[in-house]
Amino acid sequence: MLEHSTFEVPGSTLSVSYSDEGGQPVVQLHGLSSSRKRDRLLDLDLGRGLSGTRLLRYDARGHGYSTGRAVAGDYTWECLSADLLALLDAYFPDEQVHGVGPSMGCATLLHAAVRDPGRFCGFTFMLPPTGWETRAAQAAHYLSRADFIELNGMDALLIAESMGAHPPAETGVPDTVPDIATGLLPWAYRGAAASDLPPRDAIRGIAVPTTILSWVDDPGHPTSTAIELTRLLPDAQLRIATTPAEVRQWPRHLCDDVARYGT
Repeated sequence: MLEHSTFEVPGSTLSVSYSDEGGQPVVQLHGLSSSRKRDRLLDLDLGRGLSGTRLLRYDARGHGYSTGRAVAGDYTWECLSADLLALLDAYFPDEQVHGVGPSMGCATLLHAAVRDPGRFCGFTFMLPPTGWETRAAQAAHYLSRADFIELNGMDALLIAESMGAHPPAETGVPDTVPDIATGLLPWAYRGAAASDLPPRDAIRGIAVPTTILSWVDDPGHPTSTAIELTRLLPDAQLRIATTPAEVRQWPRHLCDDVARYGT
C-alpha cells in the first residue's frame, strides 16, 4: 500500500511516499531540478521494479511537491544529507537501509554515509556527478545558469538547453522540464555550486557493498567520477551504459543489489 505524507525539516515541508510490502528498507532519491514524478518520466525511477520491500521516496526540499526557501545553503549536499538522515530516523529507526539515487541523490547519500556510516547496508549509485578536480568547472556552470534564469526566465533556459547534446544512453527519453519553481531553481543551483563530494579519505571508509551505474558522454556526470568512486570504495562494482537498452536494465540491477546486500 502506497502512503503519501509530509515531513518537516528546518526550512521545508518534504513530500514523502512510502510503500510498505515488508522486507528490506530502501530509500530512493532523485537528482537536481528533478522529483519523484520527473525521474519516472526520465526512466530513472529504479524503485518501480522493486517488490517485497519497504520503499521510501521523497522530493528533496524545493523540488516537486516539497516546499523550499530562496536560500543557497538549503540546497547544499550536506544540508540535503541531514534531511535524509532525519527521514531515515523517522521511518526506519535503528535499521540499516539500502540507498539508491542519481546525481544529487548519489552525492546526498555519500554525505549521509560519511556522517552516519552504520546507517546503510548497501548502495546503488546512479550517474555520480562531477567531484573534486572536475567540480569547479561545474560549479561555475551552475552559477552562470542561476544568473541566466534570474535575468531571462525558465523558458529561455529550456530553449538554450534544448540545443545541447544528450548522452547516447538517453536517446528516446521524453523531453521534460525542471520540477522546481522558477524562483527557487537559481538557489538550488547555487547550493549545488557550493557543494562537492566528500574527501577521498572519508569515502574510503564507506565499507558497504555498492553498485555504481554510469553512462558515457555526459559532462555533468562523467565516467571519471564513477571510476574514481569504484577505486575508492572498498566493495564496489561499476557498470557503464552506452545504449538505452543498457539503462533499461538498471531497475534489475537495483533488485539484485537489494536482494544481495540486504540485511
